[in-house]
Amino acid sequence: MLVGVVAAADYRAGAEDYRDYLRRLQPGDRLLLEPGDYRHGLPLHNLSGRADQPIVIEAANPAEPPRFIAQPRANTVSLVDVRHLVLRHLELDGRNLPVDAVKAEGHSRYADFITLEHLLIHDHAASQQNVGISTKCPAFGWVVKGNRIERVGTGMYFGDSDGSDPFVAGVIEANRVAHTLGYNLQIKHQKTRPAEYADRNDTVIRYNVFSKLGAVPGPQARPNVLLGHVPLTGAGSEDRYLVYGNLFLHNPSEALLQAEGRVAVYDNVFINDSGDAIHIQPHNDVPHDMVIFSNTVLASGTGIQVRRAEGTAYRQRVIANVVAAGTPLQGGEAANNVTLDYRPDLLDIAVPELTARLLVRSQPPRRLPDVLVRELAAYPDWQGALHPEGHKRPGASVAPAFLRTLDAIQP
Repeated sequence: MLVGVVAAADYRAGAEDYRDYLRRLQPGDRLLLEPGDYRHGLPLHNLSGRADQPIVIEAANPAEPPRFIAQPRANTVSLVDVRHLVLRHLELDGRNLPVDAVKAEGHSRYADFITLEHLLIHDHAASQQNVGISTKCPAFGWVVKGNRIERVGTGMYFGDSDGSDPFVAGVIEANRVAHTLGYNLQIKHQKTRPAEYADRNDTVIRYNVFSKLGAVPGPQARPNVLLGHVPLTGAGSEDRYLVYGNLFLHNPSEALLQAEGRVAVYDNVFINDSGDAIHIQPHNDVPHDMVIFSNTVLASGTGIQVRRAEGTAYRQRVIANVVAAGTPLQGGEAANNVTLDYRPDLLDIAVPELTARLLVRSQPPRRLPDVLVRELAAYPDWQGALHPEGHKRPGASVAPAFLRTLDAIQP
């Protein structure tokens, strides 16, 4: 052992003594929590692991996750000035108290490189303001993976309402978010970017299920997912959102996805029997350069709607999608799409079969130009089936992506 280096330790604790270990955790340590009901929250303040030795807090037995029961006037998992933490296999039961399940607190200076994996978050629905996972301070490098979030006010809310406290370089993957009063996911617009986050970064949203099935229309109506813009100039202005391989399900009064800024949306399936699927429109700014391609859309309202700001040079391209909707396409630079009438008879078929069932009644998709294929192939994980002549077909990539999605989100 090197002089001055302390070996990482594993600690086992239960509901009575776990808080005694929190402040002693050092890089590489693991706190293994026994099954039981934990009623005193999980305040994680002033803790820092390292990239190669994160601090891990997880169930001693993943099959019997410890249950953290919400208490009044305190967020259950509270993050303040933390880096390189991993939380795994925990249950967070809100009991519908007006608190959040996981929150990077507003008085925190930072919460960076946080991994939240295989959490069960439920019953945080006292109001739309109560959130499953929330950041209210600058947050860099989060991984939110394999979680189930249900019966909450808002599923995930990253950033702050005034455009401060940016959420940067996140990966939101293989989560199932359902039965929310408001958004399944919102990432707020960003006015500026701290100097330490100046490099170009992508935030990736992939292989999730975002469902508002059973939601009630009214003043709390929100899209399933809303993505704000990145900084308009300077640090962060070249960042993108990559949204692929997700399943968006039903919304009685709003679109399934609303976005502005710099976004690539591909290999997703959108199903809405009560309205619209995709809205690209001004919100806190205007839509910037974006591309929407290789998606499958089944919607009773508008399939893909693009409202661009007049007088701007930004491009919103809509390419090689399969869209069956009341109004399939509105606006944008559309090319090589397959548009069909809405098909309510296909609402209940297995998702991986949807694209093929829609295409069987359409004209064969035209071959995509070589230059376009090369451009689209540069996007991560574009998993399309190949045309016999070596070119990807509209919508053909959706089924393979969804086989992975459905595998990833099984309870």
